[in-house]
Amino acid sequence: MNSSDRREKIKEILKNTKEPIKGTYLASMMDVTRQVIVQDIAILRAEGLKVLSTPQGYLLDATEKNRYKKVIACKHYFDRTEEELNIIVDNGGKVLDVIVEHPYYGELKGLLMLSSRYDVEKFMECIKDGKALLLSSLTEGVHLHTIEADSNETLERIERELRRKEFLIG
Repeated sequence: MNSSDRREKIKEILKNTKEPIKGTYLASMMDVTRQVIVQDIAILRAEGLKVLSTPQGYLLDATEKNRYKKVIACKHYFDRTEEELNIIVDNGGKVLDVIVEHPYYGELKGLLMLSSRYDVEKFMECIKDGKALLLSSLTEGVHLHTIEADSNETLERIERELRRKEFLIG
């Protein structure tokens, strides 16, 4: 299969699934390396396909209608990360991303797409295994999250609980 056909196949797979797909899985399906898939995804993005890279894998950006979003400002250190994320997902929210303001690079954003305790657990395992540092480690714990929910009431409930537990700043 040539590279153009492979990218069409990747595009078709992404369009037909709502769950993230790991690059290693796509690589094994196409009998290429993961790095080839990374390059294919970059080309597809350059062609205008809105592909998100999440800790769970690749998926198309299919912003759901009838969903509400809010950006919240938080401050805490590593030891409270799991608690913060679980408050959001336990109250019906989805953590779309984390954003920090870096003094040299400006805004740095990492897609999280966490919607359950299982997602939070897997994310924390990667961090605890030393595979990555939290972006907030660059900013003494200060960070933003974009959260999504099915109603403004849900967003308000999440915000109240985070404020009660002293996660929110401002």
